Amino acid sequence: MIKVGLTGSIGSGKTTVASLFRVLGIPVYIADAEAKKFLNNPEVISLIQAFAGADILTDCGSIDRRILASRVFSDENKLQALNGIIHPRVKNHFLAWVESHKDSAYIVQEAAIIFESGFYRMFDVLITVTAPAEERIARVIKRDGLSRRDVLARMENQWSEESKAAMSDFVVSNSDTDLAIPQVLAIHNELLEKSKILKSG
Repeated sequence: MIKVGLTGSIGSGKTTVASLFRVLGIPVYIADAEAKKFLNNPEVISLIQAFAGADILTDCGSIDRRILASRVFSDENKLQALNGIIHPRVKNHFLAWVESHKDSAYIVQEAAIIFESGFYRMFDVLITVTAPAEERIARVIKRDGLSRRDVLARMENQWSEESKAAMSDFVVSNSDTDLAIPQVLAIHNELLEKSKILKSG
């Protein structure tokens, strides 16, 4: 089974591309969604409070994600602390998930910071989704209701598209004028062929 890492800068449309693989019948693991689930874990909540402050909680006792984001994306040390708590848990969960899909030709993990976290070493194939910076900024402002300043702050914590693309096996251009579907289909067919060769060899 081939393990595929799918990434892209904020607003690139990587989740849209991930959904295309899912439509094609490929198991897809959304790392960011799984990471958010860990924010409900009592042990994780306690660890985050230790570096982010007791007022990080809502009245219901859960993590206020907007406050957390505003603090970690403006403080590199706090961002590293958060990643140090969440990433190992997501990695272990992902490895168990992979085992449950071991009969698939290939699987995909979609994650925002595959390269930044060092997780790229876990994958056999890497795909980066790209889009022009202004399009990405506009998408995130519309999607998340963030200010341009907040979007730029998050972009600064990620590798450049050029750096990601240079280390990837495939690049999907997902600008407003490029169609992602034919690009994904071509990658899909190539990965299926590669999987057949691996199994026969």
